[in-house]
Amino acid sequence: MASTRKVIVTCAVTGAIHTPSMSPHLPVTARQIADEAVAAADAGAAIVHLHARLPHNGRPSQDPALFREFLPSIKERSGVVVNITTGGAPTMAVEERLQPALQLEPEVASLNMGSMNFGLFPMLDRHKEFKYDWEEPYLRNSDELIFRNTFRDIRHILESCGGNGTRFEIECYDIGHLYTAAHFLERGILEPPLFIQSVFGLLGGIGPHPEDVLQMRRTADRLFGKDYVWSVLGAGRNQMPIAAMSLAMGGNARVGLEDSLWDGPGTLARSNADQVRRIVDIVRALSLEPATPDEARELLRLKGRGEVAF
Repeated sequence: MASTRKVIVTCAVTGAIHTPSMSPHLPVTARQIADEAVAAADAGAAIVHLHARLPHNGRPSQDPALFREFLPSIKERSGVVVNITTGGAPTMAVEERLQPALQLEPEVASLNMGSMNFGLFPMLDRHKEFKYDWEEPYLRNSDELIFRNTFRDIRHILESCGGNGTRFEIECYDIGHLYTAAHFLERGILEPPLFIQSVFGLLGGIGPHPEDVLQMRRTADRLFGKDYVWSVLGAGRNQMPIAAMSLAMGGNARVGLEDSLWDGPGTLARSNADQVRRIVDIVRALSLEPATPDEARELLRLKGRGEVAF
């Protein structure tokens, strides 16, 4: 009898897309982030993807000192794989975005595969009242924002962190980003297996239609063959439908409050763990099993939690 396929569930705990005024459940302080990450792992996440925020107003920050306030607690309390962002927020310079992963040497860091328009301003149609003065301009001004990730930027991040043994969650917001990943793979700057995270439903990137999901999968299969592990994330209400499509197509899934604040139509998710439990239920309904952190380490060939700098 064939063994049950293991599914890597990633949980993106807080992110830089949503503002604190959008949900009272979005973790902001170091303790909240650590507690949410550990609870997500207990619910079945093998990987937690982490951003940091200023505790007094929730603004996204890439200050490594903020990451140091919650990373040791997560490591002490859980064996979960830690994935640190190099995306930060679209308003940040590349060198600023790089610092947490460079200094803290995680097992995994995220890396966007191209510059793009990154439109958050449609959120203003749904959210009218804000607690902090940075929130509304942060969203409104995204209509003229280019999220910079040039070939030189990408190579700089890869080469800066590569010596630390950090591997990458390759975030691909469109078909061209897959070809950029293939470019770095062909030149030996990226090493297989690639952990490809296909992102759907953010304005400026590929849409959430099932044909878009299929096209991403087909293109990745053609470019990378057996040299990659495929995962998806769907923004907002697309989160669970696109995750379910990926599972049915042999892929993996990312959920979490970074990507969606919702736990159903009109219902805010009360925690990251709630979203992890929902996707784990779908995984098991498909006769699959969520991977443990150590199984994810083996599938992605990670260096191990003892080799990080926190």
